[in-house]
Amino acid sequence: MASHDLTVMGGGIFGLSCAWEAARRGARVRLIERHAIGAGSSGGLVGALAPHVPENWNPKKQFQLESLLMAPDWWAEIAATGGTDPGYLRSGRLQPIPDDRALQNARARIIEARTLWQGRADWRVIPATGGAWEPHSPTGWLIHDTLTARLHPRQAAAALTAALNAKGVRIDIGDHSPQGPTLWATGYTGLLDLNTALDHPVGAGVKGQALLLQHDARDLPQLFADALHIVPHADGTTAIGSTSENDWSDPTATDAQLDDILTRARAALPVLGAAKLIDRWAGIRPRARSRAPMLGAWPGRPGHFIANGGFKIGFGMAPKVATTMADLILNGQDTIPKGFRVEDNLRL
Repeated sequence: MASHDLTVMGGGIFGLSCAWEAARRGARVRLIERHAIGAGSSGGLVGALAPHVPENWNPKKQFQLESLLMAPDWWAEIAATGGTDPGYLRSGRLQPIPDDRALQNARARIIEARTLWQGRADWRVIPATGGAWEPHSPTGWLIHDTLTARLHPRQAAAALTAALNAKGVRIDIGDHSPQGPTLWATGYTGLLDLNTALDHPVGAGVKGQALLLQHDARDLPQLFADALHIVPHADGTTAIGSTSENDWSDPTATDAQLDDILTRARAALPVLGAAKLIDRWAGIRPRARSRAPMLGAWPGRPGHFIANGGFKIGFGMAPKVATTMADLILNGQDTIPKGFRVEDNLRL
């Protein structure tokens, strides 16, 4: 008989979060990570927890909204339990509005956001002021949403690890075999394994590159300009990302595409021009075919479950993914939305 109620395979954001949620509910949890905590895409730099546009509502947008609204209390409990700060802040976000049509659309979403976001966050259209921490806007107007948040991915992984340790969760690094009920949250390599095990392509990897600058804007909103996320962190750094690459030869190598990101970021925000480059990162992000997180029981493998496919929104989705999987595994309560199930990816 297994000495644990649940084994979690994978020390990325989904694995850590699901292990935490199960442990906080009183389950005996073991977490196994083959390489190192945050060794895959969860060891990145950006940490932009940004919502979808408040229109054309669907289950994915609703799930993400609920997760973003849960996040402040969820991360605060993790920080308090383990004594480690994940760098979370609901900082808001500014985006330039490029033309009159986009301005009209942005203003139309103000009322829609009030309804869809349940009055708990705002979508605003504000005049540009020309300030240093503000991207140039051709129309003179900016979108300011108050739902966007940020955290530092590496600090968040450290905070979850500390909280798990405080809860008595056993964390094993290396090749270990699971026992008993098992949740597989093994990222990109796990998707490749699933493609083989299910004899169907359910997901793939997309390479991303990001960088970190020594520029302190820790209390300012994050920016989205020229398709770049510009994210100030609590430690006085600012992250810039990211690329989306379907073809690569080296999954962890940075190249001229990252140099282009730096050039574009400094053009969009001249205040970054003199900021020192202190880190470069590349990794493979797991994307399910449905482009939503892939959650649920492993088809044909009783007692085994899957949480994968976080892609670009894994950290933002993590609180809701964790509670959803804990409900399923510990309580037998299935609240997985349409489009998120493993079976949904088998039909694509």
